[in-house]
Amino acid sequence: MRRAHQEPAEPDGTETAEAPEEMDQVLTEVGPRLRRIRKERGATLAALSAATGISVSTLSRLESGHRKPSLELLLPIARAHQVPLDELVGAPPVGDPRVRAKPIVRHGRTMLPLTRQPGGLQAYKVVEPPRTTPAPDPRTHEGYEWLYVLSGKLRLILGDHDVVLGPGEAAEFDTRVPHWFGATGDGGAEFISLFGPQGERMHVRARPTRKEKGD
Repeated sequence: MRRAHQEPAEPDGTETAEAPEEMDQVLTEVGPRLRRIRKERGATLAALSAATGISVSTLSRLESGHRKPSLELLLPIARAHQVPLDELVGAPPVGDPRVRAKPIVRHGRTMLPLTRQPGGLQAYKVVEPPRTTPAPDPRTHEGYEWLYVLSGKLRLILGDHDVVLGPGEAAEFDTRVPHWFGATGDGGAEFISLFGPQGERMHVRARPTRKEKGD
């Protein structure tokens, strides 16, 4: 089983490839937003047409998504409604610290990006669904990873260690050591994953699922 959580952490150009999809999503949301703002102000298409000089049919196509929004169309609409242009397109304010990245779903695992700058430390909130996982297939790669379990149980295999992490427990490891983690079969789990270059090490808290030899 290939480690799904590792893939977004690698600098493979994913952010660039997803940019057109993000733009399409923004444009798709403009039409419903235009309709909502117009209705909130109690304006009809005919009244908005008279105020903007844009035909009723064009306004209707904009709101239904059958006409691609452009600056030439949105500027007079923003003036007529007396709202900033950003409100029509749903752009976040300049300097807005909120991360608005899309969830990534791979092999049933949902990863919510908590950072938005490519390269360096990458943070994810990971939702592991209840499932019976295939036989673990530990892998290696460059980097360092830190896990913190929010809820449920997460099984971690690291070299010769096989441990289960519960809520409030954390683990850190060099990803050049063969490793794998996934659901235990007792239910799903939610955890925070931090992945990046070799860096500051954090405390490891984990309890083994089986007694180590020699204990």
